[in-house]
Amino acid sequence: MRLIHQLERNCLVVTLEASRIDAAVALAFKEAMRGLPGDGAVVLDLTRITFVDSSGLGAIVAVMKALAPRRLHLAGLTPTVERVFRLTRMDSVFPIHVSVEAGISDAS
Repeated sequence: MRLIHQLERNCLVVTLEASRIDAAVALAFKEAMRGLPGDGAVVLDLTRITFVDSSGLGAIVAVMKALAPRRLHLAGLTPTVERVFRLTRMDSVFPIHVSVEAGISDAS
């Protein structure tokens, strides 16, 4: 799994070059996210992600724990992905933003 990351206003914005976070890519996603540079908040851009299964959700939670004490913000969730977070009540665990810009503003 390829990640693109860039520093914006003391936040590391990470964009995934994929459309799914599922069992097939969950391990690679976790490993790639654990190697992120910096020590500020991380905004995970999910605008390209159209599907997340339970393995993908577990991988995102594992990344949140691995990044601690850094804060992981989620941004740009598609309706399907947002529904997964709402149904599992993970929307109360993660700061979720409608856009990357909103995530950067809140995180910085």
